[in-house]
Amino acid sequence: MKTAATGMLSSFATAAPRRPRLGFIGLGWIGLHRLAAIARADAAEIIALIDPVEKTLAAAAEHASNALHFTSANALLDLDLDGVVIATPSAQHAEQCIAALKRRFAVFCQKPLGRTAKEVCEVIDAARSANRLLGVDLSYRHTDALQKLRQLVRGNEIGEIFAVDLIFHNAYGPQKPWFYDRSQSGGGCIVDLGIHLVDAALWILDQPIVSVSSRLFHNGERIDQSAAICEDYATARLDLANGGAMNLSCSWHLHAGRDAVIGASFYGTKGSAALRNVNGSFYDFVAERFNGTTGQILAEPPDEWFGRAAVEWTRRLALDPKFDPDIERMIEVATALDSIYENANL
Repeated sequence: MKTAATGMLSSFATAAPRRPRLGFIGLGWIGLHRLAAIARADAAEIIALIDPVEKTLAAAAEHASNALHFTSANALLDLDLDGVVIATPSAQHAEQCIAALKRRFAVFCQKPLGRTAKEVCEVIDAARSANRLLGVDLSYRHTDALQKLRQLVRGNEIGEIFAVDLIFHNAYGPQKPWFYDRSQSGGGCIVDLGIHLVDAALWILDQPIVSVSSRLFHNGERIDQSAAICEDYATARLDLANGGAMNLSCSWHLHAGRDAVIGASFYGTKGSAALRNVNGSFYDFVAERFNGTTGQILAEPPDEWFGRAAVEWTRRLALDPKFDPDIERMIEVATALDSIYENANL
């Protein structure tokens, strides 16, 4: 028999979680897009915004008309918030993440979480100490195409993976000057684009990297980690614990014949699978499975994935704000990037 008490308990059990109260630090192109995605999903209360450009704040007001505007991160962090979304230049990420976590706010940060593995470890340590959710905007994980590849590989449907080819060539490159200043960015196309490739491969394979060799170039000339300039072309060989090999190449301003060339191919003992972008697009992807000379499409456009990582982090925060140890995988990614730079000596 259903009583008033059991009906009340059922109501509590099925009630939607409270929407998190969020602040946004940095509203450039990426930050504004993440804010818009969260607002469209009605996944959070957007309480406060920080950006030095009034025009950008005006654009953000279209999605968060009641949000407070601040010029100081400290002022924003004094508010009653559940979480902070950070999309500022890379040199500021670690410091701003740690400051927010010390106030016991959850954090969603634009990649990279830190310029080096040391910075990444410091941020993760702060999240663990605060017992707060920490997320990184590695958005390509959230494409339907990459999700399908992961399911295929993790299900052992194409056998043991012995080789991986990873490519991300951007015919344009970043527009903000700070990207080209190593002290602010932490590096060039490897930090900007290569991070997505390394993260995707490790997320799919769950195989440690045991050795790295690499070459970095700027305007066609070889450089090493000591160079003050950032690489605009990089190639690396990353050897896996199971004996497999990953070959990576990425670039800015390459004469690619299209806007972008993006691909991830996984070769196994029973078949292969690949992601590729469509017609030079940064947003449209196809995933395919191959067996000999035959192929099968696993995923194709349309797929509205671009703000999905931010929305999913926000919804997870609503359910459970506590530390998720899965973020510790970012240490392996950051260590791999460090090794690419360290092993590029002339």
